[in-house]
Amino acid sequence: MAQEPAKAEAAAAAPKSKKKLIVILAVVLALAAAGGGAAFFLMQKKEDPHHAKAKPAHEGEEAEAEAGEHEEEAEAEGHADPKTALTYVQFETFTVNLLPDPDDKFLQLDLTVEVKGAELAEKFKTQMPVLRNRVLLLLTSKKATDISTPEGKTQLSAELLAELKKPLTASGKPLKVTQVLFTSFVIQ
Repeated sequence: MAQEPAKAEAAAAAPKSKKKLIVILAVVLALAAAGGGAAFFLMQKKEDPHHAKAKPAHEGEEAEAEAGEHEEEAEAEGHADPKTALTYVQFETFTVNLLPDPDDKFLQLDLTVEVKGAELAEKFKTQMPVLRNRVLLLLTSKKATDISTPEGKTQLSAELLAELKKPLTASGKPLKVTQVLFTSFVIQ
């Protein structure tokens, strides 16, 4: 009788070990299949529908026009040339007194400038004191009533753009500033 319970335990242990083995094999096969599928998709060349096949030399004008279109598409997708890619430079917050109109008011302004190229963005950062001075001089010449309307803000943005485009040196070239953006604008 003592042998019968031992046989029953051995018989019960055998199916458990087979079940474990089957589960382990299934997990390993699933992982292998997933890895193989991932490798397959990663190894395939991605075909870009935006890139056209090479054109013969006699179709020069058409090829140039298409190349210009592809450059524009690349810029729109973020693959632009770093020398001409639009970059944003953020200024520290400006807090200035406005001209009395009839009472004293002040302006707190956060400003971001859009420039062409990372090189110019770095130049902006190194010349920030000069650029901040230009902005401060322009802001302190304004009255609250001049800049509190949407039209006044648009006019101020245009004036700031013109001021920031000025060359940094007397013999320098105008800076390629494309846009002035207000990220915060408070008059009190």
